[in-house]
Amino acid sequence: MSELNKKTIAEAARGLEDGDFTSEELTRACLDAMEAARDINAFITETPDIALARAGESDARRAAGNATGPLDGIPIAVKDLFCTEGVLTTAGSHILDGFTPPYESTVTQNLRDAGAVMLGKTNLDEFAMGSANITSYYGPVKNPWTADSGDKQGKDLVPGGSSGGSAAAVAALIAPGALGTDTGGSIRQPASFTGIVGMKPTYGRCSRWGIVAFASSLDQAGPLTRTVEDAALLLGGMAGHDAKDSTSAPMDLPDFTAGLKDGIRGLKVGIPKEYTMDGMPAEIEALWAQGRDWLTGQGAQCVEVSLPHTQYALPTYYIVAPAEASSNLARYDGVRYGLRVPGDSLDDMYEATRGEGFGEEVRRRVLIGTYVLSAGYYDAYYIKAQKLRTLIARDFQNAFADVDVLLTPTAPSAAFVIGEKMDDPVAMYLNDIFTVPASLAGLPAISVPAGLDGDGLPLGLHLIAKPFDEATLFRAAFALEDAAGFDAKPGVGPGGGS
Repeated sequence: MSELNKKTIAEAARGLEDGDFTSEELTRACLDAMEAARDINAFITETPDIALARAGESDARRAAGNATGPLDGIPIAVKDLFCTEGVLTTAGSHILDGFTPPYESTVTQNLRDAGAVMLGKTNLDEFAMGSANITSYYGPVKNPWTADSGDKQGKDLVPGGSSGGSAAAVAALIAPGALGTDTGGSIRQPASFTGIVGMKPTYGRCSRWGIVAFASSLDQAGPLTRTVEDAALLLGGMAGHDAKDSTSAPMDLPDFTAGLKDGIRGLKVGIPKEYTMDGMPAEIEALWAQGRDWLTGQGAQCVEVSLPHTQYALPTYYIVAPAEASSNLARYDGVRYGLRVPGDSLDDMYEATRGEGFGEEVRRRVLIGTYVLSAGYYDAYYIKAQKLRTLIARDFQNAFADVDVLLTPTAPSAAFVIGEKMDDPVAMYLNDIFTVPASLAGLPAISVPAGLDGDGLPLGLHLIAKPFDEATLFRAAFALEDAAGFDAKPGVGPGGGS
């Protein structure tokens, strides 16, 4: 079997440009890898016919001297939250059974216009609600990584969520890059769990049009890749102003790769003192300290900063996000599309359809959201949470008056065993404790693989930047990636082995 599936986006782009191989050869290698690693359940819908057709079109463009750019002919995986014309789109939910959109999301259309090749639609937590990719109607995704010691050895691990299928596809060397969405950490946390790069752009940098909505003021599309350079390349193909999305920022799109290798000498890095949580594993604290040393060694200046309202971020998020979800998910009623369960009356049909169509976690969040928006509780919960969200954003604004980026851990642990924390939603929600604050403030953030824990599982470090300053974020992340030198790979599928 060809090993072209092991190539990064940048490597594959150079190989295609130099004529070392074709997009069809590259795509077939990825499809073979998909088949060999099917056991991890990374995909809900595989689209080999579409992939090979688009690869052929890319090869024809390149032969005619009309290649569209660095993403032309590059295979990618697409989270099954993006609507794709003529291809089943499920959001990981039973309630969208059979839904085939007659339109394409703006982000996937942008990538299609850039010549990217869609391999398939990846598995996810139902409606993106989860931190472990275990709430999907189509079954859990398995992390390609396995523990080499300790209590987790020999057990299937979660890949993180909700973009766990996309993260697993990249980590298992199926696709060089994938699309995810991040509401409270759903790109960055699975990237940390699977040893890859995961990036959430500034809210408004990528269009939300055609993405199945969870929480509209938080959802943002972003790339999952094997390197920081690849994340910059993929974001460049995804992003841009979209008149169809009122929250899309009308800003020029910079070349995110332009200053990637300029170094970070003189950069000021803030270390938030509030991110030291009780009970955090010593190895994560040690990796965080190592990250500070790596950045200092490359010429940056690390200083302590304070984000005093951090302790309120998680409860604020779990009021705001379910409130918006309860409103967004009201459209799933069995009338217009997807699942319909008959009833004796219209109300019975609504109840039966939503009761059978939504999983337990979605029902839980819809109930929470409806409660906090109800008369008598709106002021006590939702309005108070919005006020706290403003204070959290102001904390970041004050910190960025003195520093260029912030450095934190990505997640409070490495990947855990499938089935753990299932009976304790609060414990599951704590997985997002380091990623949620940046989401509430709409800031760009990235997780970079930086080391392994005592069981041989990957851990990530997390950088946060000012609004629409992705260029500085990528520059700092590239320096961190270079210093960490993380090159471990999981032992699943073709090309595996640490």
